[in-house]
Amino acid sequence: MAGIPACPDGILHPVNPCRPFALDPIESSPMEPDAAPKPPDPPVRKTRPKRQSKPRRRKKKKNSIPAWKRTAMIGTEAGALTAASLVAIIAVLGHSADWFSGTGFWAHLLPFTAMVLALALAHALALRLWFLLRPWLAGKTEILPAILAVLVAAGAGTHASREQFRQELGSLRTLVGGKEEAERITLSHQVFAAYRRSNLADLQRLIERSQLFWPAIQEAAASFDIETELLLGVASTESSFLPRDSKDGGRGLFQITAAPAPAVEAARKRLATARLDLANPRHNAYVGAATFRHYQTEMHGDLFLALLAYNIGPKNGGLHSIMSQYGARDFVTIQPYLQNLPRDYPIRVLSSALAFRLWRLDGKLPRYEEGDNAMHIQNVGIPGLDPGRSGGSPLSAALLH
Repeated sequence: MAGIPACPDGILHPVNPCRPFALDPIESSPMEPDAAPKPPDPPVRKTRPKRQSKPRRRKKKKNSIPAWKRTAMIGTEAGALTAASLVAIIAVLGHSADWFSGTGFWAHLLPFTAMVLALALAHALALRLWFLLRPWLAGKTEILPAILAVLVAAGAGTHASREQFRQELGSLRTLVGGKEEAERITLSHQVFAAYRRSNLADLQRLIERSQLFWPAIQEAAASFDIETELLLGVASTESSFLPRDSKDGGRGLFQITAAPAPAVEAARKRLATARLDLANPRHNAYVGAATFRHYQTEMHGDLFLALLAYNIGPKNGGLHSIMSQYGARDFVTIQPYLQNLPRDYPIRVLSSALAFRLWRLDGKLPRYEEGDNAMHIQNVGIPGLDPGRSGGSPLSAALLH
């Protein structure tokens, strides 16, 4: 070709005549038979560029409640719901006992059993609904379930403070107590009737005269775990708070005759003295309280029998021997055999004790037959039979009982 010089190898290079022209290795492979073919390069994987992660936003933690506060809230919630349930159960069963009282199977027993079953199902349903509602309440604020439970308990407590609940509680107590409770109610009305027949002016003077001996009697009652009003009733019946030595051998405030040896020893230990002086009102009160506690233990906690045994004393084997002789088992069955003994002694003691309780609560002695005083006096209760009752909620009195 004109104008293009030739290089020594005889190949024309149009660009650079003096630079050898490099042939493609594939095209030149036939020219080199001894060279092995070069394997193809592996395919290159395209890697996607990593996305830069955005900084995570930290969630704001809710204010955590300390463990002791959470435990206190759960305890309050459980206690409030339990109290409300108890009030509801007592109210429903008390009403049912009134509605279905009787011995007929179809008219009384079966409907009452059905009412008990319905009550159990209703409580199970209410509990299920509460557990379904509770997470939603706790989501609002953790203390909300406890607050709502306390409000429910407050509503139940309002009902428990009413007269209607007292009647429901009495009906349930009669239902569960059976024959024993029926006897207690009968004897209680004997005490109420004795108070109704009392001369309130004489009782007023008796209470005023007793105040001189209250410190000694309160101390002795606390030492032997006896209600003060009950012990005041014993002293009132024994000596009318005129300590003296009587013809039958009784001495002092509680007219101690032949106190049991264990009672004397117990009084001596509590007073921390080697010699008892029955002319001393404090010593006399301790011996009287120890003697009553001794007979109450001997009579297995029966208040009427304990008072009767206190009055009879240990002579001729005491009350226990009389009951064994005639086969009597309680105050009702022993009364007919006590013709020569003051069988109304427990009634008189408890009537006086009732007067002391009324004086403490009301500051006066209400007449039984006026207005609604009868129901008020019955609700106040008899010392020893209704311990700890102070005119407040009957539920607390029932639990103490």
